[in-house]
This record gives sequence, C-alpha cells and structure tokens, in this order.
Amino acid sequence: MKNSRFLAAITVWLLAFSLVACHTIEPEPEPEPEPVREVDPPINEPAVLLHERIEDGRIVAAYVTYYGSQVPEALSITHINYAFAEPYLEDGVYKIRLQGTLSRFESVIAIKKLYPYIKICLSFTGGIFSNLCKSEANRKAFADSCLVFLQKYNLDGIDLDWEYPGRGSASDPSCDVDNYVLLVKQLRETFGDKYIISYAGYCIDKVKVTDEDGVQVGWRYIDIKAMDPYVDYVNIMTYELDAAPKHHSALNDPRAYKDCKRSVDAYLNAGVAPSKLVLGIPFFGRHSWNPESIAVSYKKILTLDPYQYRRNKWDEQASCPYVEKMNGEFYCGYDNPRSIAIKGEWARKLGLRGLMFWEYDQDDSRGTLRHAVWNAVMTQ
Repeated sequence: MKNSRFLAAITVWLLAFSLVACHTIEPEPEPEPEPVREVDPPINEPAVLLHERIEDGRIVAAYVTYYGSQVPEALSITHINYAFAEPYLEDGVYKIRLQGTLSRFESVIAIKKLYPYIKICLSFTGGIFSNLCKSEANRKAFADSCLVFLQKYNLDGIDLDWEYPGRGSASDPSCDVDNYVLLVKQLRETFGDKYIISYAGYCIDKVKVTDEDGVQVGWRYIDIKAMDPYVDYVNIMTYELDAAPKHHSALNDPRAYKDCKRSVDAYLNAGVAPSKLVLGIPFFGRHSWNPESIAVSYKKILTLDPYQYRRNKWDEQASCPYVEKMNGEFYCGYDNPRSIAIKGEWARKLGLRGLMFWEYDQDDSRGTLRHAVWNAVMTQ
C-alpha cells in the first residue's frame, strides 16, 4: 500500500515537472536603440591678438554700455564710446544725465589712467533731441554742458546716437534733419578742434517725407553731406539691416534690405571721405523684430543647444556665418572672425578709418570677436 502511494506521488511529481519543462517562456523584447541625434560640433574660434598697434589714426572703437559689467581690455581697442548719457531739461536749461550708475561710468573711464592713448567719448541717446535742437539757445546750452562734462572727467569727445531725426512719435520731420546739423555745428563751435564729435550713422542718406497728397513736408534720417564738415568721423551702424531669413550685416548681399557695401556707398556718394568712415560690426545675431524682438549675443550663440542648432554655417554670397535650426530653417546671421577679417580687408582697401562694434559685453570670455576686429584693422 505504501509502495503504491509512493509510486503515485512520484508519477504526479514527474507529470508536473514535464508540464513545466515543456512550457515555453517568451523572452522580453530587446529595447529599440535610440535614434542617433545629429550634433553641431563645438566652435573653436581663434582669440589671439596678432598685430601691434599702428599709429596712423586707425580706429577700433568699442561701445561699452552702462548696463554691462566688464571693464574693456585696453590692448584690443583705441576708442571707447560709453553708452549712454541723455540730455534733460532742468529749470529751462538742457543738462546731461548718465544712464546707469556713476560707479559703472567711473570704472570704465579709469582705463585712461593706465592707457592715456585710449580715446573715451560719451555717447548720447534719448527722445528729447527734437525739442532740444529747435532753438539756438537750447543747442548752445547743451553744447556748454557737454564741454563742462568733458573737462570734468577728462574725456575726449562725444558721440551722438539720435535714431532718427524725423522718425518716431517724438520727432518733427519739418525741421529735425536741419536742426541736427545746427546742433553739431554748435558743438564744433563750442569744442573747437580739441574734442571728438562723431555720430551713429544710418544705412541711407536723408529721404523726403510726404503727406497723403504726396506733398513734401520734411525729411527723415540724417543729412550726411551737411553733417560732414563738423564731425571727425561717422560710426556707421552696418547691422540690423534686415532679419531672418536674411542676414542683418552682410558685406554685399542684394537679398537683404541693406548691406555694408550699400551703406558705405551712401556716405561716399554724399561726398564723405573714406577716412571719416568707421564700419560697424555686430557682436550679436538678429533673428526678428516682429512679433517678438530677438537678438542673440555672440556668447549666447556659442551656447545654443547643439542638438537644435547648427552654428558657423557659411553664406558665400553674404560673406557671413549664420545659425541654422536642425530642420534647415535660417535662424540668424551674425559675425565671426572669418567674416570680420573679410570686412576688415574690404574696409582697408576702400581707405576706411577702421571698425567699431556693438557691444563689448556680447563677446565671449576669450575676447574672440574683439581680437578679430583688432586684427582686421591693424593688419598692414
């Protein structure tokens, strides 16, 4: 009896084991490999000063802002335009007010104590120019205030950045353009030849303003020829001349609204000597103005997500690099050492005075662009 029970138990156990052993266990599926994502390679730009300072009046001008944090590197510039100051009216008299803090301004101009050859100019902006320029008394009061300020801080001159006479809500097309000329004339009479007078120039000469019936009612922008006798040089803003999908600072590109060549031609055609022209270099890329204003500093371009953007794409026609999204969409044009060298060579051949850039703090920590500007200007 025991044996039969034992044999029965063994039989049940063997049957169960055979069923388990014969059961096929499905293996877990292998995970699918992640798709390979294209990566934009890092940008390794040169950032070395290659050329010595040339003492023939060449200009490497940096716009240094009140809201920036860096003190300019003296070895890579000849001029500083401190941006900004603005005129204001007090007790019926136009005076000068610095934007930002006095300590920021003083930290920048202190460079002159160690490097006295660097020229420092105060750059003016503001929406009050139209009213200021309308009377001789106002123009003279402003010029006198400027002279006192320059003497107090041992500065070398002023730079005017009125964007633009005859344009905008705080403008008067009937007289702004002519009055701007009268302002620089008054400044020259007040300063004599001791101080620099420059202005931020637009990409075209003055244009007529007409009413609904087509009758001329004034002018817009700047009378290049009339300004010329009173200024030492013009800082031409050869940037923000268009937006994506076009380059905003192309050397020569008919696809864009304007470019460097056509901008400089406007001044040459008006009779300005090439030696009084300084070509503007942007330290930023321009994507759009509307519906959202998007400008991307050079140092930000270097940190764009390499899985979403390709940097240092090159446009042979525009002689400029650009940023492209991975789907092939043009994101923004900008400048790098290659394009700056090309612009510098072109400017030297024309006999231009030099290059300026907006603005210092938009460069990377190595000074890649400002060194490229220096090399482009100081090359023999």
